Amino acid sequence: MPLRALLLDFNSYFASVEQQLRPELRGRPIGILPVVAETTCCIAASYQAKRFGVRTGTLVSEARQLCPDIVFVEARPPVYVEMHHRLMKIVDSIIAVSEVLSIDEVACDLTGSWQREEVIRELSLKVKAKIRAEVGECLTCSIGIGPNRFLAKTASNMQKPDGLTVIQESDLPDILYRLKPGDLNGIGRAMLERLNRYGIYTVEALCQASREQLRRIWGGVEGERYYDRLRGVEIPHAPTRRGSISHSHVLPPHLRHMTGAWSVLSKLTQKAALRLRAEGYLASRLSIRVSWRRREAWENSAAFTPMSDTLGFLRILNELWADRPSHGEPLKIGMVLSELSPSGQETLALFDDGSRHPGLDTAFDKVRRKFGNDALYFGGAFLAAHEASMRIAFNHIPDPVLEADDGKLGPVLDKRPA
Repeated sequence: MPLRALLLDFNSYFASVEQQLRPELRGRPIGILPVVAETTCCIAASYQAKRFGVRTGTLVSEARQLCPDIVFVEARPPVYVEMHHRLMKIVDSIIAVSEVLSIDEVACDLTGSWQREEVIRELSLKVKAKIRAEVGECLTCSIGIGPNRFLAKTASNMQKPDGLTVIQESDLPDILYRLKPGDLNGIGRAMLERLNRYGIYTVEALCQASREQLRRIWGGVEGERYYDRLRGVEIPHAPTRRGSISHSHVLPPHLRHMTGAWSVLSKLTQKAALRLRAEGYLASRLSIRVSWRRREAWENSAAFTPMSDTLGFLRILNELWADRPSHGEPLKIGMVLSELSPSGQETLALFDDGSRHPGLDTAFDKVRRKFGNDALYFGGAFLAAHEASMRIAFNHIPDPVLEADDGKLGPVLDKRPA
């Protein structure tokens, strides 16, 4: 069974970018925050901070206790996106990129001579050297190579930071026995509990389980696929279609009131509507969520005929917001446009009810693309004009034109390594 997949994972990506661009942060424990506030949590941590137990999701107060010398840095998503594109060009110049999996992870399919271990090892080292020469020493990556993407992903996690691990068919399954089941991609807390109920506590026991056993544990064919992945079989990826477009934001202290939360929510909804139209979709449901200080989160949603009209979404948002609790301090808000369908496939109403404004949206979108998202917006977002900027989700690389507030990033990165 040949080597068919390479997975490259940039180490502590957000923190490493900050350390590369800001030499005073190098070698120091740092935590990346979505907004500078004591009530928020880290969205990334440097390896120096991880040694003290600081992880993604660690509260600021807890991080200070774990690591008194930690330095907190507010996230700069536009910078991380631009650096991502620079790094992708470097990787692709040596090994063809097959799929960008996230802001810090990329997969390459191996064919021909690249399937020989000595060849792909040499190319991997060239990638590392070129990143170091053209970007800098702080941007390291761990590379995993294997018979399929699952094992390549596993290999990339086996040596961090700056690792290079190859899993050959002849290494299986023994090379996996040093791992814990939770180290394997696709086994989260719920699946770990399910495996334990079936008496599987180690990777060795998982590898020795039969195809039928794994089908029973997973509750269907996915168990059989997992059986094959452990053995190096490449499972074809089923085509996926976007199911939702969402935005969320941790409110800064000066906006932790009802008017501030509403303004941010309005801005997020307008940004989501712009993305929806740009990607060629209509939405049939709008959902909102508010997390409060010292009380349970509140959610509300509404279904409607498929549309992509910003004013229509804002009217529905206003109706949903009217049902909110009357008291409380909002800490985080979010919205989701879901039940998506391709635009152009909707059934039009026989009579126009005046609720749609396609011409207005077209004009707005043109202005925003040319002058930036803060150049023109509906008034409900006024207080949030400088808030709720670009955010990076796990599997979504933001489009700087659509999601950057100033509409253009400019030369935010020094092209020379410091």
